[in-house]
Amino acid sequence: MEADVLTTSAAGTLGAVHDVLAALWAAAVWAWANLWWLVIVAAALTTGWQVLQQRLAAKALAERTCVELMPSGQFSPGDEEIWRHGMQLIRAAGSGPWWTPRRARTLRVRLRADGSSPLAYRIEAPASAHALLHRSPFGPRVTVSPAAPVADKKRTHVVRAALTLNGKPGSKLREVPLEPDPLQPLVDAVAGIRAELGDLAEVCVDLSPAPRWQLALHRQQIVAQARVEARREAVREARWVGTQSTSSLPATVGRLLDPAEWKGPHRSPIVMPPRPRQVNRERVLGKLAESAGLMRVQILVRCASDTEGRAEQLLSLVNAGMDVYAGVSRIGAQGVSIGPWRIGPDRWPWRPRFDVRWATGLMRPAAGGWARIDELAGLLKPPTAAARVPVVEAQIPTYEPGKDLLPQGWYQGPDGRERLLATHEDDTLFEVQSGKAGWGKTMRAQVQAVASAHNGRGLAFVDPHGDSFTEVAPYLAHDEVMDRIHVFDLTIRGTNAMLACWNPLDMTSGQRPYEATAAVVDAIATALGWGDVTAPRALTILTKAVEALIAVNTAAVTTTAGTGAGAGAGAGAGAGERQATLFQIRPLLTEPSFRQLVLKALDDEARRWWAASFPDIPKDALLTVLNPLDRLAASPVIRAFLGCPLSGYDIRRAMDESHVVWICPPGTGPTDRLLVSLMVRDFLRAGLSRRDLPKRDRSSFRFYLDELISLDGAASTVLAEITEQLRKFGCRLHGMTQLLHRLSGSTRTALLQNASCLSTTAGSADAIAQITGEWGGKVTVEDAAELERWWHYASFTVAGKRIGPLLVRGPSLAEVFGHLARPGHTGALLYSAHANTGARALDELTAQALAQTETVRTFLTTLPTTATTSTAGTDDTQEQYA
Repeated sequence: MEADVLTTSAAGTLGAVHDVLAALWAAAVWAWANLWWLVIVAAALTTGWQVLQQRLAAKALAERTCVELMPSGQFSPGDEEIWRHGMQLIRAAGSGPWWTPRRARTLRVRLRADGSSPLAYRIEAPASAHALLHRSPFGPRVTVSPAAPVADKKRTHVVRAALTLNGKPGSKLREVPLEPDPLQPLVDAVAGIRAELGDLAEVCVDLSPAPRWQLALHRQQIVAQARVEARREAVREARWVGTQSTSSLPATVGRLLDPAEWKGPHRSPIVMPPRPRQVNRERVLGKLAESAGLMRVQILVRCASDTEGRAEQLLSLVNAGMDVYAGVSRIGAQGVSIGPWRIGPDRWPWRPRFDVRWATGLMRPAAGGWARIDELAGLLKPPTAAARVPVVEAQIPTYEPGKDLLPQGWYQGPDGRERLLATHEDDTLFEVQSGKAGWGKTMRAQVQAVASAHNGRGLAFVDPHGDSFTEVAPYLAHDEVMDRIHVFDLTIRGTNAMLACWNPLDMTSGQRPYEATAAVVDAIATALGWGDVTAPRALTILTKAVEALIAVNTAAVTTTAGTGAGAGAGAGAGAGERQATLFQIRPLLTEPSFRQLVLKALDDEARRWWAASFPDIPKDALLTVLNPLDRLAASPVIRAFLGCPLSGYDIRRAMDESHVVWICPPGTGPTDRLLVSLMVRDFLRAGLSRRDLPKRDRSSFRFYLDELISLDGAASTVLAEITEQLRKFGCRLHGMTQLLHRLSGSTRTALLQNASCLSTTAGSADAIAQITGEWGGKVTVEDAAELERWWHYASFTVAGKRIGPLLVRGPSLAEVFGHLARPGHTGALLYSAHANTGARALDELTAQALAQTETVRTFLTTLPTTATTSTAGTDDTQEQYA
């Protein structure tokens, strides 16, 4: 019974197999009979699938977001930051819609140089990755900003290259350290790009997540290939062992020559065939062993230019720059060179495919296009602080006469071309120059001053040495400058030498009495070190004396000739000639008769102090105030300069009318410092007084202060106040000093804090360190100390961005303005300067200064007391409501 069941079951199985085979045979016969139809259907389905994939890919690649990464000068990422950024890029590449084809799930890192920046770093990714890309793991030292898609003009010459990773499967590129920057060879390659020639170089690194099934298949292929290679190696070893058997001639000869083989019976060695070595999977797979951080990569390069040959040159430099990654694997260009021709992306039929990938970011990597984040770390970040990034013309312009620019220094680019860097007038606010004497600081300032004068701007150049005007005069001897030139040379010696005057108490310019009083008192007190604690009585006496004389001058300029003062000796000379100067402080304090006349010009409150408080002051207290003024009066030049009533020197007017003012103080002694203090304090007063002008009418005015140490010693904190307060009033300051650390702390801190330009020549380590410390280690003290004459390290501010520090050669007047030199017209220039300031011979001014006390006395004798009420408040009120 059981046997019958088994027989029936076997028969049923055989029948089922027979039916299946018959069905298969029938299907095969039908397929053969309809083969062409099947091929057509399969081709149609394949074509339709490909078209669908292309359209989906085109749609996905059209919806992209672009960001630009702009690193700061201190950007220096670590390996972990780059790894995190790389992982973020991989995730962003795969963040498209679910229907996006695999080859369209890409992210593009675009490195671009077209002359507008040294090397722009952009990221282009699916639109859905917008929020992800705006959160950079690099932190605040990299600014991420939205960017528009690249829109290039058409260029005459274009070359292309597709780079791939060449080497054994699983082998890595060379591990490139982060310092110096791995991008440095690429930066150097594009450093010679010139925008005016239409140059362009772009490197696009397209990244895509590693597909799991492709990675698994690729791993199997590598392991299988390794096993095949192991078996081949075993076979080769077996053949080699066979050649070493006893029957071989070399083995027999060896035994005959070996004495140990002569004894005992002869034995044949036992030869075991070698076994294939075991394949170490991790070792064979290499970088493909782990999936984390693994990605598909394609690198496309395009260079263009309007000048023949430059595009090919740029491409060869870019390809050479990629050699930094050459190790077991390397990045090389696809294609074959045959003589002068190269078959590759620039030729048909590969060129259309390249252009599609370039335009869309479509991923078609070569077979070896697998890489890890750590291999391409140098390409996954912007240039760091370790990179030597060149300066292009779009960052800082080249000086051209006639444009509103200030020349800064000659800069040699990586291509060997030298150009004169310049900054915009409105960008250059404050500048500090430090370094060794005779190394070019003053010459650089003179070049800037000449440029600013020809730009129609106003300036005041303070030179304690007095030589600078002689050097710049040939280049300023032009009609447009002659009308604005003013020279105040206090280094003159002859009695017939021409000199202009300055009366700090002069009220003819309409300044407010209390502002003039504060400026004079603060200047003298600062120069002498007076304070509310150290010299309160001297401050009070000086304040009341200056206040009284300014009241006299106010009355003098407001009283018309012929009314009250008309009978006096000064009536015919004009109202301004009756004004008091600083040297009338002595008769005011020491001569009761003169003082009583001055009291006629004061209001009741001021008279009460002189009547009630002044008599109680001991006479020796007056000497504290009189001694500095006597020292000033002891110099004939200073006596003539400060002792005349009408001022040819008016710095506020110079600011408003864009005068070119040259000031040469007499020296740097204690008396000279007092004079300089008065002048620098007047700079501050004049600048602050411009608040009554609308902002649009405040034309810029530059102060060039040479030998800043002597000026700072005289002006104390005034230079700091100018730097801190006068920017909004259009005032600019350029300071030059040999030893920055010898300046007062407040002045040094204010200058460094607000400096638009910093520069240093060679010098002592202490002096240089003050400047190099502001550059974050980009230039060391040793670097600056070895500079040759005329060379500077300098940083500049252009459009709100700091550029540098850069190594520049200081410009010279003849080199920059040789075409403007008119040495035969320097006499006319000096004549115009004297005419503009009302300069007169020194002996004439001295005679007037010595007689001024009597002139003022005569005026006060005829001045009625009732006409001397202060009108300052009334004037201010009328001005307010005007």
